Amino acid sequence: MTKASDNHIIVKNIGFSLLDEGTTLKVKADGYSMYPSIKPGSVILIEPLTDGLFPSPGEIIAWKRESGLVVHRLVRITKEENKISYITRGDSCVYEDQPIIRDQIAGKVIRVETPSGTILSSGEKLIRKPSYLYNRLMVWVLVRVRIVFNSPQPPKGG
Repeated sequence: MTKASDNHIIVKNIGFSLLDEGTTLKVKADGYSMYPSIKPGSVILIEPLTDGLFPSPGEIIAWKRESGLVVHRLVRITKEENKISYITRGDSCVYEDQPIIRDQIAGKVIRVETPSGTILSSGEKLIRKPSYLYNRLMVWVLVRVRIVFNSPQPPKGG
């Protein structure tokens, strides 16, 4: 293993432990899966879910997987026999995530501070039904524009 991957594992485990102990985490988001609700570079606050509390569809939750936390919107809760599953999806993702169980849910997002300084907190601005196709199209355009403007320019000359 490399030092960078060792550090990632340590930070991930500390984050999981802090949430398990009831500490609210403040993390910087990267990626476009929750665009435009959570833009890359946004600072998000994740509040742990205490025993007996369950998230509601429309809320943005953080759930655990081997590589770290996933922050996606809860789209629905299903119940088959005695098994309850939670289905999440990023606001600009094509597909839903695989079902998760309550033990995988680390917490819910209670506040987002965008890179421009706008603050969104629990309520209507965070809990909503996204327009997946429109959001996906916006991300596609943004990524293409970023590639064009960040690509090396050919030398000028004659």
